[in-house]
Amino acid sequence: MSKHSTQYLIRGASILGGRTADLLIADGIIAAVGPDATDGAGSAASIIDADGLIALPGMVDLHTHLREPGREDAETVETGSRAAALGGFTAIHAMANSSPVADTAGVVEQVYSLGRTSGWVEVRPVGAVTVGLAGLRMAELGAMAESRANVRVFSDDGICVSDPVLMRRALEYVKAFDGVIAQHAQEPRLTEGAQMNEGDVSAVLGLTGWPAVAEESIIARDVLLAQHVDSRLHVCHVSTAGSVDILRWAKSRGIRVTAEVTPHHLLLTEELVRSYNPVYKVNPPLRTSTDVQALREALADGTIDVVGTDHAPHPSEHKECEWAQAAMGMTGLETALSVVQHAMIETGLMDWEGFARVTSTAPARIGRLESQGRPLGKGEPANVLLVDPAARWTVEPHKMATKGRNSPFAGTVLPGRVIATFYRGHPTVLGGALNSPLLFDAEEPAWNI
Repeated sequence: MSKHSTQYLIRGASILGGRTADLLIADGIIAAVGPDATDGAGSAASIIDADGLIALPGMVDLHTHLREPGREDAETVETGSRAAALGGFTAIHAMANSSPVADTAGVVEQVYSLGRTSGWVEVRPVGAVTVGLAGLRMAELGAMAESRANVRVFSDDGICVSDPVLMRRALEYVKAFDGVIAQHAQEPRLTEGAQMNEGDVSAVLGLTGWPAVAEESIIARDVLLAQHVDSRLHVCHVSTAGSVDILRWAKSRGIRVTAEVTPHHLLLTEELVRSYNPVYKVNPPLRTSTDVQALREALADGTIDVVGTDHAPHPSEHKECEWAQAAMGMTGLETALSVVQHAMIETGLMDWEGFARVTSTAPARIGRLESQGRPLGKGEPANVLLVDPAARWTVEPHKMATKGRNSPFAGTVLPGRVIATFYRGHPTVLGGALNSPLLFDAEEPAWNI
């Protein structure tokens, strides 16, 4: 058990945006729901007035860049975890493109241990598919899967596994331990020197274009490979309407493919690049309004399974420079909930139950996190989020917990605010501010979380 065992009585929360009920949290679980919650609360229980608040399962991110080890100037496991907790997350998957690359059991165990010591969220390392992300030979997938980090998601994100033979072998290999290969779909020869979406805007601006077909061709190839070997494929940060069509076709054939979309691809378009502000430089690039609408509809109907932030913090000098020299990427952990509320819920495309599906239940299932994404019912792990849907706030990157200041939403007024985040029954966030991390007993087994 963790060292925190205080009872918390959440009064009058709207469960998944529906019925109102009390929740009693004790000893890391939801001890009671409804009238039994008040009856079961001890005299010393901390009371949280949740009138007007929505209770949701803690959010799970399949796609976070924490940069540590090796790039602590951009982010650390500690700062990224703090940002995640403030954003309503109780679990995040740390991508492999650190330095050294997370391509061995030793490195993924280091990241796992840093997350556990931090205690703000569950940190699950993503293992690299290839050694050094070089795309030449397969990394130690089995050793990472059997390690203390219990890796189940593997990705060279930032770089496409472009060799079809290597991709096939990786898909075959992870079947032994029910793993998944998460692909960054980008045909490298079609995107050499690419700076933004290929189209009319790139032609006017004189910037080398990143064509939609570079993403779509890899997705088409990989779903066929996944079908051929009957393995699990996950497609990272889908960004085009054509990709949606391919995914919809693949799912109709029963191919075991899942996909994610980022918050920024649900809201922003290539028109912003006309400003030449490098904060809008990202991979895959911002696309057209037609693509944005297709992505929203695909997320609503289940063709796209989850929202993944692709949180990519950078030092200011890597963004505050000329467009061509700027790094690609945007921060996203602390704005994800609000952007999805704005793009999906306020447009009527999705309700809060659907929000929980794409931000918690489905990503936990894909990442094989048994204690995350669970129903808000008696006896379930108390990974819980309280959000004020009526709140409005202005994004101020310099006030965020992440080290990255490269938010494309700086100065934007967004809806919805995280009021409390409970990780295994402990409030990492209270009143919209960081509270304290969860402390684990030294003797607690590593995977009792």
